[in-house]
Amino acid sequence: MKTTLQVQNLKCGGCANTIYNKLSEIKDIKDVIVEKDSSSVSFVHQSADEASLVKETLRKLGYPTVDDENGFVEKAKSFVSCASGKISR
Repeated sequence: MKTTLQVQNLKCGGCANTIYNKLSEIKDIKDVIVEKDSSSVSFVHQSADEASLVKETLRKLGYPTVDDENGFVEKAKSFVSCASGKISR
């Protein structure tokens, strides 16, 4: 199945790079596409559990989906993830 999630705090290429790298590390998650202009993340998965794992990973990185809370902690995490993505380019 292909799923597309709208995420918060996706600001730049550094953010996109971090999201792409971290989601690509998850077993059975394939064809990850991060679109910073539309703040969307698309991926192919086999089960609902895998999709939930992606959503949880995004939240932990500071990029919650639009239906999740986006408080100070999530925003702070996104800045750290963004900087990490810029360094690993």
